Amino acid sequence: MFKPSEDVVAEPKGQRAVGRGAKTIETRGVDLFYGDFHAVQDVTMTIAPNRVTALIGSSGCGKTTFLRSLNRMHELTPGARVTGEVTLDGEDVYAKGVDPVAVRRLVGMVFQQPNPFPTMSIHDNVAAGLNLNGGRIPKSRKDEVVERSLRGAHLWEEVKDRLDKPGSSLSGGQQQRLCIARAIAVEPEVLLMDEPCSALDPLATLAIEDLIAELKSRYTIVIVTHNMQQAARASDVTAFFNLDATGRPGRLVEVGATNEIFTNPSQQETEDYVSGRFG
Repeated sequence: MFKPSEDVVAEPKGQRAVGRGAKTIETRGVDLFYGDFHAVQDVTMTIAPNRVTALIGSSGCGKTTFLRSLNRMHELTPGARVTGEVTLDGEDVYAKGVDPVAVRRLVGMVFQQPNPFPTMSIHDNVAAGLNLNGGRIPKSRKDEVVERSLRGAHLWEEVKDRLDKPGSSLSGGQQQRLCIARAIAVEPEVLLMDEPCSALDPLATLAIEDLIAELKSRYTIVIVTHNMQQAARASDVTAFFNLDATGRPGRLVEVGATNEIFTNPSQQETEDYVSGRFG
């Protein structure tokens, strides 16, 4: 699964590669560290395909750290390490010999701040991941993938006549959709989103939420959000993280269907958080 693939070259226009699709993520006893600092403790959960799973909790409880562990971005921080197991359809992403870059191609990431490559055109921003995969794609094929990805991100009609303009020339909401287009261009199986709407205005936020609702038919989506209303609107499953009584480490308190977490959680501390008593 984690070997570099040419699927994106061979697949018919507008279709995902044969055998590719949303995958199940399972974590078992995951602990996350920054040097001696124990950031997240003993997370065991299943993240289902074709669902939006929201990670909620107070600041500093480890939501983003956990999210970054799912595609091995956590280890990019000097001194960071992971124990336990993270699997993608049963394959351990931290197994010996697994290429982290291949993992990150299958498990894409959209960050809190829109981050288009400032010196690249809109077209080249979307094609950047394709180029990193070997640059073997003919220009006509690359153009097809760029158009398909921009259409998938609901951005094509807005930019089709200025693909040669810098990605940084777009509005904030458009830049975030451009980043989503860039992520889906390489045909991942999972999309991780770290507070993708926190820097956006309400209209752009709703546009991203609508897009997320459409994308879940093709991907497994995990989103970190501090916005309780957004979690309630945009997710199917919600996982609540919190700090322990000493203030460290962060831990998973409970996970369940979003409507149950927000209306009838099983843990009192979840009830306290979603009702605004702390956080």
